[in-house]
Amino acid sequence: MNDQIQPGSAGGDAGLDGDGHGALGDAEFDRFMELAAEEGFDVEEVEDAIEAAGHGPLPVLAVVGRPNVGKSTLVNRFIGRREAVVEDTPGVTRDRVTYEAEWSGRRFKVVDTGGWEQDVLGIDASVAAQAEYAIEAADAVVFVVDASVGATDTDEAVVRLLRKAGKPVVLCANKVDGPSGESDAAMLWSLGLGEPHPVSALHGRGTGDMLDAVLEVLPEAPQETFGGGVGGPRRVALIGRPNVGKSSLLNKVAGEDRVVVDELAGTTRDPVDEIIELGGKTWRFVDTAGIRKRVHLQQGADYYASLRTAAAVEKAEVAVVLIDAYDSISVQDQRIITMAVDAGRALVLAYNKWDTLDEERRYYLEREIETELGQVAWAPRVNVSARTGRHMEKLVPAIETALGGWETRIPTGRLNAFLGELVAAHPHPVRGGKQPRILFGTQAGTRPPRFVLFASGFIEHGYRRFIERRLRETFGFEGTPLHISVRVREKRGRKK
Repeated sequence: MNDQIQPGSAGGDAGLDGDGHGALGDAEFDRFMELAAEEGFDVEEVEDAIEAAGHGPLPVLAVVGRPNVGKSTLVNRFIGRREAVVEDTPGVTRDRVTYEAEWSGRRFKVVDTGGWEQDVLGIDASVAAQAEYAIEAADAVVFVVDASVGATDTDEAVVRLLRKAGKPVVLCANKVDGPSGESDAAMLWSLGLGEPHPVSALHGRGTGDMLDAVLEVLPEAPQETFGGGVGGPRRVALIGRPNVGKSSLLNKVAGEDRVVVDELAGTTRDPVDEIIELGGKTWRFVDTAGIRKRVHLQQGADYYASLRTAAAVEKAEVAVVLIDAYDSISVQDQRIITMAVDAGRALVLAYNKWDTLDEERRYYLEREIETELGQVAWAPRVNVSARTGRHMEKLVPAIETALGGWETRIPTGRLNAFLGELVAAHPHPVRGGKQPRILFGTQAGTRPPRFVLFASGFIEHGYRRFIERRLRETFGFEGTPLHISVRVREKRGRKK
């Protein structure tokens, strides 16, 4: 996972530690800032880069409302660019789409949702479910109503949904293009959600005042926390395709039948939390529903089960992905692994039904793993049988290894010594007559490890992948994704 951060952009999605220096101590931070100044970087620019990479998840603002009330236009106002697709036709936005925004020095995520409607079927029902999930996952909600139309029955239904969710709500009375529309906005007091903020998303009128109101209810970027706090059980999510043996594995490690197991795929619908003693430690295992295919192609119970599975992964510390070793590795297996990696979770790959394989299948499985899963070669692997319990004792060491990599921190001095040797031995290729250099870097956070590298010019993706590979070879990081951001020095003279 890599981001190329240009000067002045926010970058990263993770708050600073309590000392305000990310993962750096005071003395280390002071020396680091001296190094940055020597290389011609602006001090505030460096602090912003470390902050961007070092904090926990940004607070999330969901923008909801019925179709064609101007949600995507409003989102474009929030993020300051035309990125969300806007058309006069209702229903253009279907999936939840997330963007980063900044207002008054505070950064947050904005989730643009499809139009919510009640009593709908087919893909419209999926769109509505996505909006409902966005509300559930958000820290605050902007509810957009077309002031020129007034409150409809669908708007009233959304209000009931919002009250049930219990999230802070800012009411946006959109399409108020001038003073004559203020009275239309005032009529929306009847929804019982507090003051309607008259806005014209199309022209920008009133959006600043509404964003001020949003910041009042939106929490600051929190420190990332997991499980039951200090000393609490580590959270392990069991994920995979339907019928790969997740529930059987949970029952086996628990030593009893905790969850229903059936040959019919899809028996598990809701994530099932179980406190389990394993390997001399207490763990919180979460058995999840099997993920069949792309979320937006699912229907009914499968659709909601996949959304709940995604939420369970977000709350976990490590994801154990079960793969049916008897079957060929599928695109869906790869997609599930990518979901865990994108969530920034430690990762263990468990190949189930190993006891059913003959020598020929084992040979071809190894070739499949090399070709199809090479991008996660860093993940610990265990070959198990949930049915017989074979090699189940290897699961805990693999989980502990992944968590160890996930929490690994490299001191800044050691990291920069490594970068100096790496750049000297393998400089970046010359492009356009220029050869950009990695000048220095720091690890801004852990869980997963997040690095900020400061460079003299644009660093190509291939070279950043090379840096990641060498980081793993030198420092381990087994079982964890790495997030590498690159801050490029602005084109200006070096400071004297």
